[in-house]
Amino acid sequence: MSAKTAPATIAGPGELTHPFELPGLGYGHDALAPVIDAETMELHHGKHHQAYVDKLNDAVKDDASAKGKSLGELMAGVSKLPKAVRNNGGGHWNHTFFWASMTAPGKGGEPEGGLKAAIDKAFGSFDDFKSKFEAAGVGQFGSGWAWLIVNGSGELEITSTPNQDNPLMDVAEKPGKPILGNDVWEHAYYITYRNKRPDYLKAWWKVVDWSVIGQRYAEATK
Repeated sequence: MSAKTAPATIAGPGELTHPFELPGLGYGHDALAPVIDAETMELHHGKHHQAYVDKLNDAVKDDASAKGKSLGELMAGVSKLPKAVRNNGGGHWNHTFFWASMTAPGKGGEPEGGLKAAIDKAFGSFDDFKSKFEAAGVGQFGSGWAWLIVNGSGELEITSTPNQDNPLMDVAEKPGKPILGNDVWEHAYYITYRNKRPDYLKAWWKVVDWSVIGQRYAEATK
C-alpha cells in the first residue's frame, strides 16, 4: 500500500508550519522490504507518526508562544515550550526527516565527493563510520535516535538522543545540523527483528539514500 499524501521531500521538516500534516513517504509501504517490512511501515508512518502530528497540533493551537512558528523554530526553542511540543514536535520532525532518508534496498549508493572525504577524515573509513554509528544506536538506552551531524566546527560527529529529541533542540547535549538519523524505538524494528536492535542497525544501511544525505551535508556546510 502506498501513502497518498505529498512526499516528505517537498519541504524540509524544519519548514513545516501549523496546522501540521502527515507527510507522504514518496514510496510504497513495501518499498523498503525486506529491510523494513510493509506492516512496520504502515504502523510506524500511519499510526505512530500521525499521532505525533495530531498531538502537536493540539499542543500549539492555543499556545501563543508556539503559534505561527515553523517546526524548525519550535525545535530551536523547546526549552521554553510545553513538554508536549518537545515530544510531539520532535516526533514529527524526526520522522519526516527519517522517511526522506531512505530508498529501496540497493538503490541508495554510497557517500561520494565532499561527504565521503569528510567521513574518512572524521572516522577513518566508511566501514569505521558505520560501526561507530551502529554502536551509538545500540548504546542508546531505551527509546531514541542515532544521528550523524555537522557540529558547530563544521565537522561530522555521531551522537544520540533520547525519546524524540534531536540535535536541533536547544536542550541537545550535542547540538548540530543532522544529516542522517536512525530511529531506534522498538516500534521501528520489532516486527522483523524482535529485540535484536544490532541486526536492525546493520541491515538499515541497505536502505539509506546517500544522494539525499550528500545534499544535506552540502547544505549544512555552506
